[in-house]
Amino acid sequence: MPAAEEDPVDALQGQDAELASIGASAQRKAALRLLPVIGIGYGLAYMDRVNISFASLKMNADLHFSATAYGLGAGLFFIGYALCEVPSNLLLLHFGPRRWLARIMLTWGVLAASTLLVKTPLQFYVLRFLLGMAEAGFYPGVVYFLTLWFPARMRARAVSRFYIALPLSSTVMGVLAGWLMGLNGKLGLAGWQWLFLVEGLPTAFFSVVILRVLADSPAQATWLSREEKAWLERQLNADAGKAHLGNSAGLTQALFSPKVWMIGIYFFCALTVSYAYGFSAPAILEGVTGWSVSNVGYLVAFFGMAGALAMLLNSSHSDRTGERALHCIVPCVLMAVGFVTAGYAREPWLVVGALGMGFVSFVSMLGPANAVPMQFLAGRSAATGLAAMNTITMFSGFLGPSWMGVMKDSTGSYDAGLRGLAVPSLLAAGMMLALTMQLAKPRRVQLAEDLA
Repeated sequence: MPAAEEDPVDALQGQDAELASIGASAQRKAALRLLPVIGIGYGLAYMDRVNISFASLKMNADLHFSATAYGLGAGLFFIGYALCEVPSNLLLLHFGPRRWLARIMLTWGVLAASTLLVKTPLQFYVLRFLLGMAEAGFYPGVVYFLTLWFPARMRARAVSRFYIALPLSSTVMGVLAGWLMGLNGKLGLAGWQWLFLVEGLPTAFFSVVILRVLADSPAQATWLSREEKAWLERQLNADAGKAHLGNSAGLTQALFSPKVWMIGIYFFCALTVSYAYGFSAPAILEGVTGWSVSNVGYLVAFFGMAGALAMLLNSSHSDRTGERALHCIVPCVLMAVGFVTAGYAREPWLVVGALGMGFVSFVSMLGPANAVPMQFLAGRSAATGLAAMNTITMFSGFLGPSWMGVMKDSTGSYDAGLRGLAVPSLLAAGMMLALTMQLAKPRRVQLAEDLA
């Protein structure tokens, strides 16, 4: 008897199942191989960026820094970062993500550890500015790197799985701070000097891991099969074809896209709040609770763990539903409520709870928010567009700490500074709403506007 012919529907379903299996394998391998490495790298970066918040508890008194001088030094990091952001990402395109990200980690790790040598406000200002220049391009470089590996529908989860390093680095920093500050006098170094040394040098050493483990693209990954490489290439090309600014977009077009500026302003507002809180949190919590540095560190560590959980849950739900805006807007409103409450409350437990809510709300929206620019950027335009976005964003790191320092010196407390953080929180919510309305326009209208 002749063999029964294969049902075309069954054959097609079999092919779909095989492709789905190949795709799942490719994404799983990429996630396991790449996300932990860049997550650790970003965690070290964030820790080296804000560990002066714990160091300031003793450093400011030892070096006779005012709150204004400290806030200015903390903020100058972000001026150096912002000025070098776009050039750094253009160099990343030239040298490749692997080499350039490793270079960034090496130079900023050495400079971060060198902060232990500062003696005067001017030295502090110069070193913080140079540290910002050294780190410039790391975050947008990493986000661009993810666009070379993960399809659009996976990016909120991919971003959250490396960005979870931000709240977890707060946890590590909080746990280590008390012990490192307790080394005061060992080998002639103050506790805050030990903090800079022990938290800075591992970053420089980790640059070797970045160089050896990362691959610039799926085509260079020896640990992917030929079929997995082909699947990723098809998916990423399909996503690029849907982007409003893709490989064909020029540098100027990406830099001056209204949507790039809108998402940049959103992050500027949100991160102004985050950095204002982050660089002042240990001092605020120490004053409110009366606890030791170690116990304040454990409280910050707890906030970090809660933020990590909130980020994972919010990002996962955003990817499942495909909705981004509300997953960003609601946390921004909660940030405003939290910091206003902390600025008015007098009960220590209420202040601590409100500050925790503000921080956790900020962290929770980072996955969905970082997936938004990938809705309209792809290819080379993603590198330049993300750099432009982050250049706008980085000035928040100057404004936030400076605002808190000036308000502390002028009013004698952080209360007015905390209350003022409601303004950028609500502006961020409004900007995300406006951007969402812009993205909802028909694609042909958006293309005409971008080319205008």
